[in-house]
Amino acid sequence: MASVHEYKRFENNLVRRTRNGFVVFAKAIGSFFSAIGRGITRRYTVVLVPHSEKKVYNFHTSILSIFCFVLVLAALLGTFFWYGATYRNTQDNLADRDSRLRDTQASLDQIRDEVNSLFREVRNFEPALTNTLANLGLDVRGVDRSSMSSSGDLSSFFDLRESPVGTLREVEDLRRLSVFLSSAAEPIREIGDLLNSQGAILTEIPSIWPLLGGVGRITMRFGQNVNPFTGQYYIHRGIDISNFRQGDPIIATADGQVVAMEYDHNGFGNNIIIRHQHGFYTRYAHMHSFTVRIGQRVQQGQVIGYVGNTGLSTGPHLHYEVHLGSDAVDPYRYIYMRSSNAPFAR
Repeated sequence: MASVHEYKRFENNLVRRTRNGFVVFAKAIGSFFSAIGRGITRRYTVVLVPHSEKKVYNFHTSILSIFCFVLVLAALLGTFFWYGATYRNTQDNLADRDSRLRDTQASLDQIRDEVNSLFREVRNFEPALTNTLANLGLDVRGVDRSSMSSSGDLSSFFDLRESPVGTLREVEDLRRLSVFLSSAAEPIREIGDLLNSQGAILTEIPSIWPLLGGVGRITMRFGQNVNPFTGQYYIHRGIDISNFRQGDPIIATADGQVVAMEYDHNGFGNNIIIRHQHGFYTRYAHMHSFTVRIGQRVQQGQVIGYVGNTGLSTGPHLHYEVHLGSDAVDPYRYIYMRSSNAPFAR
C-alpha cells in the first residue's frame, strides 16, 4: 500500500510541475510579444527644425508605422522593376516579330513576282497547247480556258485585295491555275499516247538515215539521172550516199527481217534486202561486208554491214532503195519523217 501512495504522490507532483512549467513558458512568451508590441507601438517624434525662424514641423510615428512604410515602399519598388523588366521583354518580342513580319513581307513580295511570271508563262502556254491539240485533231474542249481569262494586268496582284471569304487574290488566281492545269493534263497525256503510238509505227517504217551517226551525203538522188558508165539518162531507183571512204557502218532503217543476201558482180555487189511491216522492203548495195545473216530479225538502228565498193561502182558508197510493195519509192521522203517537217508534228 505504501508503494501505491508513493506512486500517486509522484504522479501528482509531476503533473503540478508540468503545469507550472507551461504557465511559466506561456507567461514568458506573452511577455516577449508584449515587449515587442510595446516596442513597435512606442511613438517617436521627429522634429524638423529649419535654419530660419520658421515653423518647426513635428512628425509623430512608431516602429510599426515605419515598418509598414518601408514594406509598402519595397512593394512599390519591386512592382516598378517587375513592370520595367516585363516592358523590356515585351519590346524585345515586338521587335523580333516586326523583323519576322518584314521578312515575311519580303517573301510574299517574291512569291507575287514568281506568281506573276508563272501566269505570264501559262498564258503563253495556253494558245500553244490549243493550237497543238487542234493540229493533232484532239479534243480541245476539255481545256478550261475560262479559268485563265481574268481581266486586268497581273500587276494587280500587288493590290492585296481580298475575296469575299477573306483569301488573297493570289490564292484565287492559283486556284484557277490549278483548274487549268488539271484540265490540260488529259490532252497532254493524249499527245504522249499519240507520239508513243506513232513512234512505234516509225520503227516499222524506213525513217532514219542508213549510215550510223548521220555521216555521208547524197551523191545521186532518186529518179532520172545520168548513168556514170554509159553517159545516158536512166531511172535511178534509189539514192547513193557517200562519205568518200570505205568501212562506215550501215544500219537497218526499220525493224524487219533479212530475206536476201547475195553478191551481184555486174550490179549491186554485196547487197542485203530486208522486209519490214506495212509492205516495205529496203535494199543496201555495194557493201564491203555483212554483220547479219538470212532470216535474222533486225531492229531499227542495228548495224547490218559496212560501206564498200563492190559490184558496178565508181567508189565507196551505199546504194539505198526503199520499195513499197512492187514499186520503188524515193527513200528521201521517209528518211526525215522524224524531223519537225513530219506531217504528225506540223
